[in-house]
Amino acid sequence: MAGRVVSAVDQDKGKLEDKVSSAIRWSAINSLLQRLAAVGISILLARLIAPEQFGVFAVALVVLNIVLSVSELGVSAALVRTNEPIEEIAPTVTTLSLASGTLLALICVLGAPWFSNAMDAPEATGVIQLMSIALVVAGGTAVPGAMMQRNFRQDHKFYADTAAFVAGTAVAVVLALMGFGAWSLAWQRIAQNLSAAVIMFWLTRDRFRPGWNPAQAKELLAFGLPLAGSSLLIFGVMNVDYIVVGAMLGTVPLGFYLLAFNLASWPVAAFSAPVRSVSLAAFSKVREDPELFQKAFGRALGLLAIVTVPACVLLASLAEPLIRVVYGERWAPAAAALALLVLLGAVRVALELGYDFLASAGRSKAILWIHLVWLGALVPLLALGAHLDGIRGVAAAHVIVAVLVITPAYLVTFRPYGIRAGALGTRLLRPFLGGVLMVAVVLGVRNVVDSELLQILVGGALSCLAYALVVFPMRHEVLAVLKKRANP
Repeated sequence: MAGRVVSAVDQDKGKLEDKVSSAIRWSAINSLLQRLAAVGISILLARLIAPEQFGVFAVALVVLNIVLSVSELGVSAALVRTNEPIEEIAPTVTTLSLASGTLLALICVLGAPWFSNAMDAPEATGVIQLMSIALVVAGGTAVPGAMMQRNFRQDHKFYADTAAFVAGTAVAVVLALMGFGAWSLAWQRIAQNLSAAVIMFWLTRDRFRPGWNPAQAKELLAFGLPLAGSSLLIFGVMNVDYIVVGAMLGTVPLGFYLLAFNLASWPVAAFSAPVRSVSLAAFSKVREDPELFQKAFGRALGLLAIVTVPACVLLASLAEPLIRVVYGERWAPAAAALALLVLLGAVRVALELGYDFLASAGRSKAILWIHLVWLGALVPLLALGAHLDGIRGVAAAHVIVAVLVITPAYLVTFRPYGIRAGALGTRLLRPFLGGVLMVAVVLGVRNVVDSELLQILVGGALSCLAYALVVFPMRHEVLAVLKKRANP
């Protein structure tokens, strides 16, 4: 009897690993293709739209991201996290998401003139009001999106994102060619959201009409509001720099900074996003087993580091030639901030995984406090950095706070779960040493090769080879994940 019970547990564990592995692969394919395509389109749009127009769009994007971060009050995460039947709470989640998205859209429309004037960009008012449509769409798609994540249906997410990219790209390019500037980027965002929403509703089998249960709403808000507050703070952490740069340095430096930040976020989107698309659901499935819960985080972090470190090192060490060759000489000032922002991106990969780990453990209040500290420490340093060294000083402030303040805060919060800095450091040692060797190789190539294009090609190839030699002993961990599906 005991043998049959153990066998059943092993089978359930195997099925979960298969689902997670499949979901990660789909999400990785999705993220990689989306990021590669987005980089290509951004290059095209950067040549069609002036830097100051990117600055106007950045102002509007700040507003949209503020309200998107809290648009569904964090309650959809409860659908992903719970191990109980969801039919009873889903209608209430639907109501809360729709109501909050609609209300925030109205606030956004009415407040757009004030915020755009405060940012010294009154021409952004109409762009902000247009992009507020995305809030209503986000409220309506919160539950379908959560169900995809809960059920590990990242293949469905791939279809939705692909449709969104095709529609958004077509709109953006046509309008940019017609001279619409920042408006072309705003309409691109709306087209993406609407297209993704149509596909998500079409593919999601579970349909829930709005409903209301006061007791459930209270419980959902008790869990969700700290996460929503944390999301708002995360937005503040990741976007207050735009406000500081725009207010202190102007819209042209803001356009340069926006390009650098978006490019530096590429590793986060390409490598962290696939894992994060399943990590909350996967951690939640094993949280009742303390040993497995602890090991799951360390293993996920180690695997993320293997692929994230080389991408970040290449972007940082080749920042200047990369910007000049790919985007053109007029965007060269963006390179000043790119190298430091890439380091921030690498740290964000680890911290975002830690966020999902704590959320799966129900530690939403701890997450909220960490991000309160993060934003409080960051704002004065950003202003100081902008004053001392422009957009490069702003980037440096980001890195200092993330590494010296927030990383230790997460490590302290991990202690009750048996996660120690030493054990994590052991998993990260080879990727770190490989990254150091990559930097040395790239710098050597740049000293002996004059052509910026050859610096990128030769430096990139040789440094990646050096990195592979260092992390080669870790290949078994990567292959084990890739083979889960092939050998169920």
